[in-house]
Amino acid sequence: MKRILDLFWPALGLVAVFWSVKLLYEKLAAEAATDEKVRLLLEAGGVWSDIKIIASVIGNKLADIPIHGYWLAGASTLIAYAALAWYDRIALIHLKREEGISWLYIAACSFVTYALSHNIGASVFSGGMVRYRAYSAKGLSAPDIAILIALCSYTFAFGTMLLLAFVLIGEPQILAPLSTLSAHFSIGEHLARVIGFSMLGFVVLYTIGSWLQLRPLRFASFELMYPRLNVVARQYIAAPLELIGAAGIIYFALPEQGNPGFFIVLGAFLLSFSAGLLSQVPGGVGVMEAVFLAVMPGMPATAVFAALLVWRLFYLILPLAMSVPVILLFERAQLTKALHQVSKTPGP
Repeated sequence: MKRILDLFWPALGLVAVFWSVKLLYEKLAAEAATDEKVRLLLEAGGVWSDIKIIASVIGNKLADIPIHGYWLAGASTLIAYAALAWYDRIALIHLKREEGISWLYIAACSFVTYALSHNIGASVFSGGMVRYRAYSAKGLSAPDIAILIALCSYTFAFGTMLLLAFVLIGEPQILAPLSTLSAHFSIGEHLARVIGFSMLGFVVLYTIGSWLQLRPLRFASFELMYPRLNVVARQYIAAPLELIGAAGIIYFALPEQGNPGFFIVLGAFLLSFSAGLLSQVPGGVGVMEAVFLAVMPGMPATAVFAALLVWRLFYLILPLAMSVPVILLFERAQLTKALHQVSKTPGP
């Protein structure tokens, strides 16, 4: 059974990628073909020729984004990654281990963690290794780091549920276009609102549990404490801030004409990013684009795709490139420290 499951999830991810890329190609080709000259070129060319033509159309959309749009997208990225660093700080406060660990150290660790996990996927493993190396150097035990990772993941899920609840209650029609992807996703406005209120109810129950100071769960010598109100209050701010910042990158890269507003863009981002994470495809490639385009049918597909490229550049690619020197510097410092300790150890 384990071998079957080990093969099943990668296979499912590949199917999701191929299906999403096919849908994406069809939508982009249809959008590019709205220009009569481009349509004639697409009809006359082959697959590779069509891809080049579509890429050229998207390149023009990227050039159409004003400079201030790129600046605002960059500012949104900084807000998102600052909030992600706050995730780690909140977890350390929960563990009562924040003393002696600077904000700069936490920010560097968080930045590298998410730069890797967002691009590689399987964030518990790829990001967990970075956090283990960084926080074990500060004296945290393996169980402490496991709780830190779990709480950071939950903070993200908490923010997603909170914001998506408001989106579904306020804009329940946002799920209707997903039926173009599959009939199974056909969800009416009434059901969408029910889902939204259910999510909001879970958030409220979680907060009440903290207020009541529920007893910790014990597994042999391991103890899992329920987050205190000071931790939950920080989650209410940090998690939405990160998601709003990440969605802001896309919003500021979209053209003004036909833009449905930030609230719809935020909802589209929450749905598409969650779908990308669930697919376990690195970076949610293809899956995220397919869902985002389905949720926003009123905007030109090439313009939406261009905005998502800006998001991938600012939120994924540049952080990944910047994280490599940080890792090298950290490992060099750890190696120097280890060699220094060996040199001070008296010989036999």
